[in-house]
Amino acid sequence: MMSHFTSCLYTVQISCCLISSSATSNTDTDRMAQPEWTCIFQMKTKDLKQGDTWRLEFDEIIVPDCPNPGWEQYIRNTCARFKCTKCGRGWPSNRVMVVFHMRLTSGHGVVKVRPFCQNCKQCSDAPMEKPKITSENIDILLENLVEKIRIKCYHEDLGKGHRPFISLDVKSPHEPAHCEACIAGICTRN
Repeated sequence: MMSHFTSCLYTVQISCCLISSSATSNTDTDRMAQPEWTCIFQMKTKDLKQGDTWRLEFDEIIVPDCPNPGWEQYIRNTCARFKCTKCGRGWPSNRVMVVFHMRLTSGHGVVKVRPFCQNCKQCSDAPMEKPKITSENIDILLENLVEKIRIKCYHEDLGKGHRPFISLDVKSPHEPAHCEACIAGICTRN
């Protein structure tokens, strides 16, 4: 249950980030979602060290567990929905991995983000589909990311755990053969 303050803050964040479009392709949907991530990220990083600037970039080629020299890594699980562009079938997943690589140099911070894809288990040769993460879970992901930035880039000792994501009602088991993160060896399967 959200407090009144959290609810109001969440409403402000979402209204700041609303995007209107009638696009239906996966690529157009990705472009629609990126400004929402960027807007929320800017709101979350504004309280970091005064004078420092931070930028969020989507990068589909960053490799988990291999950040470039001088970069730090944060890998986080969330939940999302997927939709097959081949057959139209949709499915929820509570095992969606997101990899962040971050660096702070001379007051300029960069975070590269890569949400991992899944594909349809019913289609042969199904393409990997990008996750559709709810605004609330984007907010949670980025809140946890900013805590990691404070720990890894500013060397702060926060002494607290991460905020959990809002899970979806998932009726079938996770399918490792259809999960890009499982194939890469980074998915959290319990």
